[in-house]
Amino acid sequence: MSVDNDRNGGDDELSDAVVEEAERLTRLERTATDDNERRARRRRRDALLEEYGFTARIREDDGDAVLVVHPEEWHEDGVVHPDRIDDLSRAVEVALEGTGDPDDWDAVDAHNRELAARVRERYGEVHGENAAALADFVGNHYAKRIDSLTGPELSEFLTEYFVRNAWPSRAQRDAVEESIELVYEEVDEPVPEFRVR
Repeated sequence: MSVDNDRNGGDDELSDAVVEEAERLTRLERTATDDNERRARRRRRDALLEEYGFTARIREDDGDAVLVVHPEEWHEDGVVHPDRIDDLSRAVEVALEGTGDPDDWDAVDAHNRELAARVRERYGEVHGENAAALADFVGNHYAKRIDSLTGPELSEFLTEYFVRNAWPSRAQRDAVEESIELVYEEVDEPVPEFRVR
């Protein structure tokens, strides 16, 4: 991943790309159904942030989870010491629940559309159409990135949305599970476990 440390004008700041990746891994951790997968996501996020001297925790705000990313130097033995906080703007908070504001949705939708376009370009129209249908479903029903889908959400796409709303051709129906595998290959993530009735 390319990193731009000039997001806020200093070398001690996290780039947007790093924050977004930390958020993505945290969401995947929270939706994973397998303990090993959850631990793997957490380790990847923590290792990424550690490269920049940052750490993360989840804070509950009236029942809503918030990812808080802040400098490791504020900690000692896992406890934040207020006297070590030099600049609060170095911390970043990301709401993990709800659809967020429209700008967030636009960014998520753009990510999903770009992913579908890559699948179309690399693997042809049939897989591209299936990837575009998945992007439609995710944007309209969950307002989240395709690579953050859970297994049950992917099952919903396959068994309900795809057959009723995508108007797939026979070639699309025959290829849809392979199309999903290709989508996840593009983001270098395992396909969530799903069921097809």
